[in-house]
Amino acid sequence: MAVNSHRAAPEHTHPDDVTVASALAALADPVRGTLVRELAGSADWTRTCGSFDVPVGKAALSHHFTVLRAAGLVEQRDEGARRVNRLRRAEFEARFPGLLDLVLRGD
Repeated sequence: MAVNSHRAAPEHTHPDDVTVASALAALADPVRGTLVRELAGSADWTRTCGSFDVPVGKAALSHHFTVLRAAGLVEQRDEGARRVNRLRRAEFEARFPGLLDLVLRGD
């Protein structure tokens, strides 16, 4: 279903096109780690960008989501004025077996 929006649809990188260095760099940031952990504990497409409790402003949050999309970790779509998210867990696990589980443990 097409949704008219005032902003461009987000661009996504498939995990198959991501290097391990890029994936590790994306996951190394504490804010991005929080976003990934919170998405892992949520049903797909239920979390809007503004629903995360992270200590950054809107512009920085947008940047963090851009990095996560580029690393193949997150998929986003617009639903009206809201942008919702899902963790690409299965796709990322197929590319980097076990890596996401290590990050989600939070040791």
